[in-house]
Amino acid sequence: MTSPLFPLLADSSPGLIEQIGLFFREGGVFMILLGVTSVVAVAAILFKFLTLSRQRIVPDELVHDVEGFESRIRDGRVGPILESFEKGESALARLCAAAVRQRGKPQSEIADAVQSMARAEIVRLHSGMTAIDVVISVAPLLGLLGTASGLVVVFSGLESDADWLMITAGIGRALKTTIVGMAIAVPAIIAQGFFQRKIDTYAARLEVLLTSLAHVCERSPRLGEVQPGRAD
Repeated sequence: MTSPLFPLLADSSPGLIEQIGLFFREGGVFMILLGVTSVVAVAAILFKFLTLSRQRIVPDELVHDVEGFESRIRDGRVGPILESFEKGESALARLCAAAVRQRGKPQSEIADAVQSMARAEIVRLHSGMTAIDVVISVAPLLGLLGTASGLVVVFSGLESDADWLMITAGIGRALKTTIVGMAIAVPAIIAQGFFQRKIDTYAARLEVLLTSLAHVCERSPRLGEVQPGRAD
C-alpha cells in the first residue's frame, strides 16, 4: 500500500521550487545583481579560509624552530632552519629570512628590515578582505534599491478606487530584495569579524617571534659561517 505521504511530497516539491523561482523572478534585475554579489561573497570567504590557514602563516614546526633558534646556533644545527627560512613557504619563514639576512647588525636595523617585509605580509593577509567589505556595503543597498524601485511602480498606479489588497501584495514583493540583501550581508559581516580576528592574532604571534629572533640575530654576527647543508 502506498503511503499518502509520498504523493503529498510529490505534489509539494514542484510547488516549493516554483515558489522559490517566483520569489527571485519578482525581484527583477536587482535580484540578479544580488545573485552576483552572493557569488562574490562566497568566493571571497572561501579564498580567506584557504589563505589564512595556520600552515601558510605560522606553521607549528617552524614556530618550534624559531623558539629554539639560539640553542640550535650553539649546537651548530642551524643549517636546515636557514634553508626552511629561505624557501619562504609561509609568512613566518619569509620574515625570519629577512631578519637573518641582517644578522650581526644593530637591532634597530634588523627591526627596520623586518618591518618593511612585515608591511608586505600584512597586505597579503588582508587580500580578499576588500571584496567582503564591498559585499557588506553593496548587498543591503542593492536590496533597498530594488525595494524602492518596486514601491515606485506600486504607488505610481495608485488611485482612489485602488485595490488595496493588490497594493499590499506589491509592497510585499518589493520587500523581497531587501530580505535577500540582508541575508547576504549578515554572513559576510560574521566572516569579516572572524577573519579580522585571525589576522590580528597572527600579526601578534609574528611580532613576538620576530622580536625574539631579532635579539638572537643581533648577538650572532658569525651566523653566516654556518654551512646551510649541515644536518641535525
